[in-house]
Amino acid sequence: MTSGKPRYSVTVRRELIAQHFLVGGDWGRENTLNSHRYRIEVRYDGTSLDGHGFLLDIDEIHRKLDGLVERYRDRTLNELPEFAGLNPSVENFSRILSDQLVVGAPNVDALQVTVWEDADASAAYRRPLGDEVTD
Repeated sequence: MTSGKPRYSVTVRRELIAQHFLVGGDWGRENTLNSHRYRIEVRYDGTSLDGHGFLLDIDEIHRKLDGLVERYRDRTLNELPEFAGLNPSVENFSRILSDQLVVGAPNVDALQVTVWEDADASAAYRRPLGDEVTD
């Protein structure tokens, strides 16, 4: 992230209900199959806007995020291949989502995905984006 320059950000949110269970520790009810109403918050950052005054095409982000919501809605995260060998924690979920939300917009230099498992608890994964990133 560049310091000292003005920053723009675009954020899109969605909700979905999915199930999971945690493994490898004693986390009470989280060790058994349970549901969460996840809130997914996707934020893109950059220091400049394009010729139309946009950081990036927000409709494209809506489409990408809607597709992901459909993939995970009403599913058991543990059963999905992207969670193979992983605990389906909100930390891992936020990283997995970010892997699928990378964009190649030249003026976007960072992506943060926050996953809320309830009104009080969330985890975020932040990654830099650069010229080598493609859609």
